[in-house]
Amino acid sequence: MTHSNLLAGLASAVAVIFIWSGFIVFSRLGVTTGLTAYDVTALRFMAAGLIVLPFAWAWWPRELPWKVVIGMAVCGPGALYSVLMYLGLTDASAAYGGVFANGSLPIFTTLLVLILTGARPKPLQLLAVAVIMAGGAVLGYRGMTAGGADVVTGIALFLTASAVLSFYIAGVQHWQVTPKQALALINIPNAVVFLPVWYFFLPSSMADAEVTTIAFQALFQGIGPGFLAVILFAVAALHLGPTITSGFAAAVPASAALLAMPVLSETPTALEWAGIGIVTLGLGVLMVKR
Repeated sequence: MTHSNLLAGLASAVAVIFIWSGFIVFSRLGVTTGLTAYDVTALRFMAAGLIVLPFAWAWWPRELPWKVVIGMAVCGPGALYSVLMYLGLTDASAAYGGVFANGSLPIFTTLLVLILTGARPKPLQLLAVAVIMAGGAVLGYRGMTAGGADVVTGIALFLTASAVLSFYIAGVQHWQVTPKQALALINIPNAVVFLPVWYFFLPSSMADAEVTTIAFQALFQGIGPGFLAVILFAVAALHLGPTITSGFAAAVPASAALLAMPVLSETPTALEWAGIGIVTLGLGVLMVKR
């Protein structure tokens, strides 16, 4: 790997941290201030789809088999992932989203890399996974023991979303998907399939929401997670590899929790901060080169 490629990969991974922290916090804001999870998903693909549409034909990955195209479109940061995350954020706080959606990502990615390439995890990776799981248990203890069925549902949705996205991250490097191809692959099929389903069949509160809320969510979701994050994930995965890329999720639990304090007035308890810290430590160990 050249020095410039390494720098591009690192810069992209760091940028993902900021976008994904905002994604978790501002999505939680959207689904708790008048929009349904399906509305926020629709706004995301309306905006991102319009941005990518003029370039979709030129950027489409024609060399990929259709089963790969379908798998990547379904499992990337598209409609399925978005709905799972937004529904989870309806039930659980941003701190939970940061830990369970991002903290489990390296675990699922490591398993998928093993399946796709046969690369076995090393002892330090296994230790890191154990630390991450312990931190997640500490973080979720209060919510799960306080009769919080909604929190348990939210955690399950976050874990499912993480498993879905891990296939995309591993697949970007395995099939050498370029950033432009990723944009076309994620945004166009998901917009074409999801938007009609949302319009005709899914619950919506768009008509009653504030115009400022709708405009903000469309711009942020479409440009941030829908456009920039797709490019940055692809660049990071191509240059750093899927395990290290997913490992950069280490900073998201803490940064999302910090951002949630002024934006959502959600302040983690001491026990929840301890869980966030343990997960961050485990993810940091996972990134250590061996």
